[in-house]
Amino acid sequence: MCPQRTVNGSEDCLYLGLYSRPWTRDQPLKPVVVTFYGGGFIQGSASFNIPPSAYPILNVSTSSDMLFIYPNYRTNAFGFLPGREVAEDPLSDLNPGLLDQEAVLKWTKKYIAHFGGNPDNVTVWGQSAGGGSVLAQALGRGGKQNLFHKAMASSPFWPKTYEHDSKEAQDLYDELAARTGCAGPNSLACLKKADVQTIRDASRFLSTSQQYNTSTFTWGPVIDGDFLREPLSQATAKGHVNMNLAFAMHNTQEGENFIPPGFQGATDAGSPPYNSSAESFDTWLRGFLPGFRTCEIEAVKRHYPAEGITETIEYSTTYVRAGQIYRDVVLTCPAYWFSGSAQDGGWLGEYSMSPSKHASDTVWINAIQRSDPARYQAYTGAFASFFMTGDPNALKLSPPDVAGVPTLDSNSEWVIKDGGLSTAKLEHLGKRCEFWRKTAARVPM
Repeated sequence: MCPQRTVNGSEDCLYLGLYSRPWTRDQPLKPVVVTFYGGGFIQGSASFNIPPSAYPILNVSTSSDMLFIYPNYRTNAFGFLPGREVAEDPLSDLNPGLLDQEAVLKWTKKYIAHFGGNPDNVTVWGQSAGGGSVLAQALGRGGKQNLFHKAMASSPFWPKTYEHDSKEAQDLYDELAARTGCAGPNSLACLKKADVQTIRDASRFLSTSQQYNTSTFTWGPVIDGDFLREPLSQATAKGHVNMNLAFAMHNTQEGENFIPPGFQGATDAGSPPYNSSAESFDTWLRGFLPGFRTCEIEAVKRHYPAEGITETIEYSTTYVRAGQIYRDVVLTCPAYWFSGSAQDGGWLGEYSMSPSKHASDTVWINAIQRSDPARYQAYTGAFASFFMTGDPNALKLSPPDVAGVPTLDSNSEWVIKDGGLSTAKLEHLGKRCEFWRKTAARVPM
């Protein structure tokens, strides 16, 4: 495990695991799925038990026969330290966590056939920051690589992406240097000599401080001019992406995992304190979008009124309202743009089964569902079909009268809800994501 939070781990952590059904050299090569773990870019590990987390996807049907790769990559300050000092040092890299992932994809292309995998049929997949990692690899090197063909992102966590030498990024570097006793003209050399626990503890402090939590910026990808050359909002609009086919999922109320819980009550709660009042909401919104002008803040409030509607729910509370804003900025519009930018086709799905919070959907891909086999086969089967064929409907396991996944160019999404599976026209999301694309430079995203 790589160093993170309260675990020292080891800097010698860049290994990977392979998992598939038995294979012999006289058999056809299998589709390959490279799986990046989540954890907010501050934690996570490829260590797994047998069978691993995605086993239900392999097990959903006998036609599902693929090879999973689970790699480690560095997180927090070890994987995402920004700043001028890093950029100017010839022996250092910006976004090394993303470069770890890129190295795995290069290894896969070169060697996976020796293990039964088809290097010409590779999918990258991840959930949360794992999904954000998929987006990063889709943008890698200006979208001019050919390391994979299909990409799937589940609730892709794409926090604010600043230039590596912006004030925000430089402040993060300077604070890490100060908290490790390395502030000064030779700060980077000092950081390289510091012990793992010192950097780990300073990194954890910064990632949990309210200063960064409010605006959703701490450890994560930055625009470095080499691997990440332009923001997601721009790259996807121009089609500067590496994949041919894309499938993304988002959850209806997953933004609520990341906003102040005080929004749920009339009296102040939490630290710093928030409540359900309009004034408290305005304070949070200005902190979440500090680069926005007053007229843009007012435009956000018009797109997300106090009483509003989405493709799947109606709401009238501050808590849900703020959650929808966070969801669209950090998770859902990145998923929407990503799927819409694929060269040969994209699909979008919304998981709306109660409580539809962040990671609620993983119950269907992290454990075999015996209580609701029909929904398991329909939902998990769409994942397997995409991994196998590049089309979530090609190996559809549900009956013909059960809704399949519509293509995004039909302006529709697949909806998984308590009453079953359906489709919904994207009457609201498209307009909101277009607003965020127009204002993306001041988010930034």
